[in-house]
Amino acid sequence: MLLKEIKNIFHKELGALYQKEEVDTFFHTAVTHFLGLERFVLVLRPGLVLTKEEEYPLFETLARLQKEEPLQYILGETEFMDFTITVNPDVLIPRPETEELVEWMVSQYEKEPSKIQLLDMGTGSGCIAIALSKLLPNAMVTALDISSKAITTAKKNANLNEAPVVFKEADMLSPDLDLDTKFDGIVSNPPYVREQEKRQMANNVNKYEPHQALFVTDGNPLVFYEAIAHFAQNHLKPNGNVFLEINQYLGEQTKQLFVDKNFTQIELKKDIFGNDRMLSARWEGESLV
Repeated sequence: MLLKEIKNIFHKELGALYQKEEVDTFFHTAVTHFLGLERFVLVLRPGLVLTKEEEYPLFETLARLQKEEPLQYILGETEFMDFTITVNPDVLIPRPETEELVEWMVSQYEKEPSKIQLLDMGTGSGCIAIALSKLLPNAMVTALDISSKAITTAKKNANLNEAPVVFKEADMLSPDLDLDTKFDGIVSNPPYVREQEKRQMANNVNKYEPHQALFVTDGNPLVFYEAIAHFAQNHLKPNGNVFLEINQYLGEQTKQLFVDKNFTQIELKKDIFGNDRMLSARWEGESLV
C-alpha cells in the first residue's frame, strides 16, 4: 500500500477523535519511529509503497489510537528536555510544563561551584531526576517513589541516559519517611488533580495514565504539599529550596501553606500558558528535629 494512502486512512479513522494537526503528528511520529523515515518523506517520495511487514506497526498504532491510548505508551518512549524517556502505564507521560520546572531549578543551581545534593520526590519515570543529573554535573541526585514498578522504569531510564541517580522506594506521605542526607534542593511534581477536575481531563489520560500519580481528594487536595513541606523542614540544609509543580487553581492556597510553615522567598511562577504552575520556597532555618 502507498504510504500516502495509509496517511489518509489515519485521518479518516481518527478524525472524529482528534484534531487534524494531532493526527498528522501521530502519523509522522509513528512513521519515523517504526520505519526511520523523516516527516518530509511524502514530499520527496509521494509514490512510496510499503511492504506488509512495514505496514503492520502503523495499523497496530492506528487501532490503539482509536481506543484513545496515548501515542507515547504505544511507542514506549517520549522526549523530555532532549532526553529519551521510556514510558508505560506504570508512569505518567512527562509534560512540557514539567520541563519548565526543571529549567527553573537548573537556573538556580547551574552556577553553584560546589557539589550539591538534590532530591526528586515522586519521581515516576525519573525524567526530572535524570534531567537534573545530566544538566547539573555538580549535583548528586536522589529520587524516590512509592511504586516499585515506577522505580524499575526510572532505573531503566537512568541507565539509558547514563545518568547517576540513586533511587529509593518510599512513600512521601509516610510520617516515618527519613533519609540520612540533607539536601540543597527538593523538587516534586506530586499528584494534585482534584477528583472534581477529572471531567476536564482528556480521555487518554483518564483511561490510561496511573491515577495514583495524578489525583487527590477534593477534601484534601494539598496533602502531598503538606508532606513535602514537613519533610523539607527536616531535610533541607539552611537556605535550601523546594521547587514544585502545582495545581493552577490552587496557587495561592499552596503558597499560603508554605507561608504558614515559615518558608521564605516564596514565588509563584506561571507556565507558558499563563497558568500558576510552579512554586519555589526557601527554608532558612535549621532542621526542626
